Amino acid sequence: MYFCDTMIRENLQRIQRTIPDGVLLLAVSKTKPESDIMEAYEFGCRSFGENKAQEMVGKYEHLPKDIRWHMIGHLQTNKVKYIAPFVSLIHSVDSLNLLETINKEAKKCNRVIPCLLQFHIATEETKFGLSLEEAEEFITTPEFRELQNIEIHGVMGMASFTDNTEQVRNEFRHLKSIFDTLHAKYFPSDTFKEISMGMSGDYQIAIEEGSTIVRIGSSIFGARNYAI
Repeated sequence: MYFCDTMIRENLQRIQRTIPDGVLLLAVSKTKPESDIMEAYEFGCRSFGENKAQEMVGKYEHLPKDIRWHMIGHLQTNKVKYIAPFVSLIHSVDSLNLLETINKEAKKCNRVIPCLLQFHIATEETKFGLSLEEAEEFITTPEFRELQNIEIHGVMGMASFTDNTEQVRNEFRHLKSIFDTLHAKYFPSDTFKEISMGMSGDYQIAIEEGSTIVRIGSSIFGARNYAI
């Protein structure tokens, strides 16, 4: 199902009223047609999130070049080369191997690519992400310190899919505590500032717990179309 143009504009207007200054509304456009993205663009959206590299590349090629494309899905190393020339932020880094690949492809493009470390904060085992211990294990290595073409700008996580709002809140608090630990111990720079958490169903709780980027798709564009 697709929302009509008027509904997309109305949804954006309604959601933006609930998001404070300093929090980025990332419009999750995965599976959505370019016409829907352009409707949001014409309303003022410039940041869009995709979860498949090839779909992102196709949209990048056809849509305005001032759009900031965010990779929010699990990223395979063999797909990094396709998005390295233009991606604005990769949210889903969950290994040193992936970082090394991003660094290699960024160097080819003469770029420094901002990245977020993805942490597993939910109860579902199917979700990707690091533990704090796993992250510390590789960010303290010489190999990590040699990466000159990536910058770690913060953290990302997905809460459990549940109606238990207290559980969701606690998971977001856990991610915020991971952010604080990493900021204090390893990334004191002002560029380490992003906490990407919160989606259509829980973004207001995420904002209350410190989110700086909320990833909202269905509340803007309607239900995802998996047939594409």
